[in-house]
Amino acid sequence: METETLAAAQEIDFSVLALFMKATLTNKLVLMTLLLMSFWSWSIIIQRVLTFRRARAEAEEFDRAFWSGEPLDELYETIGPQPQGASERIFVAGMTEWRRSHRQDGKLIAGAQARIDRAMDVAIARENEVLNKGLGFLATTGSTAPFIGLFGTVWGIKHSFEQIAISQNTNLAVVAPGIAEALLATAIGLVAAIPAVVAYNKLNSDSERILNGYESFADEFSTILSRQLDA
Repeated sequence: METETLAAAQEIDFSVLALFMKATLTNKLVLMTLLLMSFWSWSIIIQRVLTFRRARAEAEEFDRAFWSGEPLDELYETIGPQPQGASERIFVAGMTEWRRSHRQDGKLIAGAQARIDRAMDVAIARENEVLNKGLGFLATTGSTAPFIGLFGTVWGIKHSFEQIAISQNTNLAVVAPGIAEALLATAIGLVAAIPAVVAYNKLNSDSERILNGYESFADEFSTILSRQLDA
């Protein structure tokens, strides 16, 4: 009897594709949802990595130009009305408000410093939205995917017990496919969640570091303009 049971179990295809095809409709939906979440998470991860790399390169290039000794008005004219990088956009926001704060007679309108700071803060807030785009989905995937997989596991075990009750047979050939299907949902849930959590923590840290650089530049630029205001 044991030999026949083992032989029957060995004939069962336990590949991922075979388990998916044999799964119930509910578990198929669970698995497809987890796979889509994993695919979308990886697309966000790759996109954010490239975006952060580009942001760091643009910031370094602009810092070299800003601290090269070139007059700020000339740098502003060189960049033009359509700045490319985030640092350039923050700089242009501050310089644009600086120029708007001058009257026709050359004197400054009161409250210029506060308006310049506010203009750069708005520009930094916009860059924050760009940098953190998609990170919320990674956090959602990391926190929900294991529970979605767990739901698939519970449903698969429930289905296995139903099959046992219907067939009134508890041998391995009857029980194994349903249990394997159930465990597959948990495994896919973890496959989706673990990279999402790790990537979210890393990308969120990188985003904060880049934003801190923008804020430091804005503070330094504001200090330079403040000296000119006091003069």
